[in-house]
Amino acid sequence: MQMVGNSYDVLRKQARTLENEIDLKLVAFSKIGAGSSSSLSGNNSAAAADTSPLLGEHVFDSLSAEIEQMLDKLSTLNESMSELPASGSAAMHTLQRHREILQGYRQEYNKIGANHTMRIEREELLRGSGLATGGSPSISGLSRREMYMKESGHLSSAGHMVNDQINIAIETRDNLHAQRQAFKRLQTRFNDISNRFPLISSLIQRINIKKRRDSLILGAVIAFCVILLLIYAFN
Repeated sequence: MQMVGNSYDVLRKQARTLENEIDLKLVAFSKIGAGSSSSLSGNNSAAAADTSPLLGEHVFDSLSAEIEQMLDKLSTLNESMSELPASGSAAMHTLQRHREILQGYRQEYNKIGANHTMRIEREELLRGSGLATGGSPSISGLSRREMYMKESGHLSSAGHMVNDQINIAIETRDNLHAQRQAFKRLQTRFNDISNRFPLISSLIQRINIKKRRDSLILGAVIAFCVILLLIYAFN
């Protein structure tokens, strides 16, 4: 579609026509991205089941490129309309509406592409090696069940590992609690021994008194030295 003029009405008409075309393309693009095109070849043979995803991918890629070009063209039309002299609030509102429609189309296009990529990755994960070797749908189903069983086994193993870690933590807590009780018993025994032998208690008190006296003497000496230093410094 070529632009036949520079007037605002012509550009707006072209933009509306292109928006309608993009809307129709996005509907078909969404259906192909959801995987509905994979049933176009039928399910009568294993070869058709193997080639239909490839055909769907080819159609999806070509349609994606076509929509991308149409979105770029619509963006160019919007820019051309914005470059024309403003002709009132209605024209500005219309231009803003065209921009919002373009933004909505781009968001829908990106969303469909992302969902399609996620679906393909999920199918490749679940398909396993059955379809890669040309297997039948029954083999593919068996591989899928094996994948589910393997995932279930992984989850069960993870659950057992978590339970083991919890048991280790409980045992560690019990050991720490037992050590705490043992230290309390030792402290109680030392207190009993100290109470039973007054001489030991008296000796400990004398040692403590001597320590305090030595600390006081040392503090006094230090204070005296400091005073002497200050006197010497000021005189």
